[in-house]
Amino acid sequence: MVSRDVGFVGRYTLAPVSTLSILSIVFAVPAIGGVIWWAVVTIRLGRMLSTGLSLRRGLEGLPDSQSLSVVIPAYNEERVIGHCVDTLLAQDVDDLEVIVVADRCTDDTESIVSDRAAHDSRILLIRNKECPPSWAGKCNAARIGADHATGDWIAFIDADTRAAPELLRAALNEAQRRETGLLSLLTDLECTRWFERSTQPVAMMALLSLFPPDAVNRDDRGRTFANGQFMLFDRDWYDKVGGHAAVKDDLLEDIAFAGKVKQAGGRVNVLRADGLLSCSMYGDRQAFMRGWMRIFLEATKRRPRSLRKHAVRQLLLGWVIPAISVAAVVAGLGAGGFCGGLAVVAGGLSVFQQLGALVWTWQIGRQPIWSVLLYPIGSWNVYCTMRWAEKALRSGEPIKWGGREYVLEPND
Repeated sequence: MVSRDVGFVGRYTLAPVSTLSILSIVFAVPAIGGVIWWAVVTIRLGRMLSTGLSLRRGLEGLPDSQSLSVVIPAYNEERVIGHCVDTLLAQDVDDLEVIVVADRCTDDTESIVSDRAAHDSRILLIRNKECPPSWAGKCNAARIGADHATGDWIAFIDADTRAAPELLRAALNEAQRRETGLLSLLTDLECTRWFERSTQPVAMMALLSLFPPDAVNRDDRGRTFANGQFMLFDRDWYDKVGGHAAVKDDLLEDIAFAGKVKQAGGRVNVLRADGLLSCSMYGDRQAFMRGWMRIFLEATKRRPRSLRKHAVRQLLLGWVIPAISVAAVVAGLGAGGFCGGLAVVAGGLSVFQQLGALVWTWQIGRQPIWSVLLYPIGSWNVYCTMRWAEKALRSGEPIKWGGREYVLEPND
């Protein structure tokens, strides 16, 4: 008689694991990653808002009696310059001058401003016909305007903005209360065309992930950032850092200015305009994509690897993780059991966590909630724009901006 010990495996049989169960687990893992990512985004939003980033606090009371000069560099801005100037002339501040530098304009910008200047002595129109080779066009125009400014405070405002009547009073109040050398604003972006609706909020979200406002406003180890659509300087600080001559070859002179002020020991703060200043950034899709390509180039300090990293992240957030999360729900429903239930919960939470974070972000940015559904399209456009910027750096493709072309050197 031969005895055999069949052992543990012989006495018990393992239940077969279905293909759907395996897929459920495979999909659930990145879905859980999506839950964690968007939960962190939600927490960051809450923490950011809790630091008091709204300019509307400056509506309380009146600023100290000081003069203010507003400089508007304008290169072929006939589409928007009239509205911009009109809203500035309606400001509820007493001692104000508005300086428009018509920079090498070939359209009706000059005549539009000239008509208004004929009826309001607060407007000064400067016609500039050339730009030194070593200067970026906008920086040179802003420098010319600053040379003519007489105010104790000087604000640089883009021509494509529209201001509420209380804007400058609130900005002066906050700048004086916070004792800033440079106060900048995150404008409300006007999104009326399809490429703006789909891509503008996503692009701004990507930019602010690089420069969170609450981190920028910290005095100890804050990041350096400003938004060139609105920069308000204490005139002494503007002169102390060297004015626009110090940033003359920067395509994002705003971020460069923020760095100069902080290096000199000054305070830089960025606030939400919160309904007091809006901006219509670009007139057509081509200008829109080129503009954001330039912004991403400079925001990543002209580093191709950084551009590629952020582009891939945008693709993951906009397409890969949402697709996997939906697949986890579908596979989980088919598999059933513990594995299936885990996949359904992970996938569902990932989708709803992302939707919740995006809805909140769109509300903060004063965008229609329904346009959250365009987030995948915007993510794809931002991905393509970042990869285009990376390619331009590596190939030496000229960057067009403000009527000039620039060939930038990569920093990797």
